[in-house]
Amino acid sequence: MKHPIVMDNFTDLFDSLLHNCGSIDIAEAEFKRMIADDADLRADYRQWCLETGHTERCGFMDYADEYLDSQDSVWDSLTDYDSQ
Repeated sequence: MKHPIVMDNFTDLFDSLLHNCGSIDIAEAEFKRMIADDADLRADYRQWCLETGHTERCGFMDYADEYLDSQDSVWDSLTDYDSQ
C-alpha cells in the first residue's frame, strides 16, 4: 500500500503521530511499524533524512525532540508575558 506522503508532509505525519499517540515512545513505534510495512514510505523517509541532515535511525526522535522543545518555548513565552 503506497502512502500519499510526500517529502514536505513528513512533519505533518510526525506531528499527527506525536499528538495522537500520547507518548513519544508509542509514536516512534507506530512510525517504525509504518515504514517497516511500506517500502515506498521507507524510501521517502530515507530521502527526507538525507535532505534534512538526520540519520534514518534517529530522524523521528530528532524531530520529536525539536517539536517538544518548540512546544516548551511557547509555554515559556506565555510565562514571560504573564510576568510583565
